[in-house]
Amino acid sequence: MTLVVDAANVVGSVPDGWWRDRRGAAERLRDRLVPVAATGLADVPGPLTVVLVVEGQARGIDSVPGVRVDSAPGSGDDRIVEVVTETPGPCVVATADRELRHRVSALGAEVVGPRAVRG
Repeated sequence: MTLVVDAANVVGSVPDGWWRDRRGAAERLRDRLVPVAATGLADVPGPLTVVLVVEGQARGIDSVPGVRVDSAPGSGDDRIVEVVTETPGPCVVATADRELRHRVSALGAEVVGPRAVRG
């Protein structure tokens, strides 16, 4: 099972000052996802392959063991759709973006909200 995380949407779901340091906020989210790779989510048991899709100012952050970071060259939403399309096997996408939820659901992905991965 692959978990694809919409970094911009998940980070932006809580007004905790993330806009002052978008890159740092994405790195903190990446680090919070490391245990998720091993243990899974409430309704999705681990281990999971975790892909964190970043865009804009968060591009270029490094992957860490357990979490692959994918820097979208353009739209993060478009890259997430590509990752879902390219991934063999089932996918879960973490986002609250309505349009993206419809796009990945049409591809057979399950969708969870930001709270599922924010902890």
